[in-house]
Amino acid sequence: MLPGIVAEDSWTLKYVTGDLFSCPRDESLAHCISEDIRMGAGIAEIFKKRFGEVLTLKEQKKVPGQCAVLTHDQRFIYYLITKKKASQKPTYDNLRKSLEDMKSHCLQNGVSRISIPRIGCGLDRLQWSKVSQILEQVFKETNITITVYSLPKKEETTVMKENMR
Repeated sequence: MLPGIVAEDSWTLKYVTGDLFSCPRDESLAHCISEDIRMGAGIAEIFKKRFGEVLTLKEQKKVPGQCAVLTHDQRFIYYLITKKKASQKPTYDNLRKSLEDMKSHCLQNGVSRISIPRIGCGLDRLQWSKVSQILEQVFKETNITITVYSLPKKEETTVMKENMR
């Protein structure tokens, strides 16, 4: 293989049961939010409490299909903008576009490991089978490893019930 050429299938999708925020501190994080940057429920609320900087995110003026970014310690925190308002549901198309935007930032900044929840599949109700296909289509020609964190079933059910609208 020629130097600088990425092997087509060197990207990896790994699955872990546990707390997303227990991932290695040098791995970037990503999750979905709305353009209004409300982050008032679900895992977005935890991101808001942990990383703050809501004004910094708002100043980036990102729209659905784009990705806002914070730098925290030695890693990036990616905010995939998948819908206009918190009360709406995202589209697979906006999710794909925001992932493409995140991929560009990763490639420009040497990011090779990202930890995520099952993006779009909690309160937003997207289907993981479709979301995982989109992840593969977007990242397959990169050397980026994406680790998907899921809460143990009992905890996940409790969290979902608490956040049902």
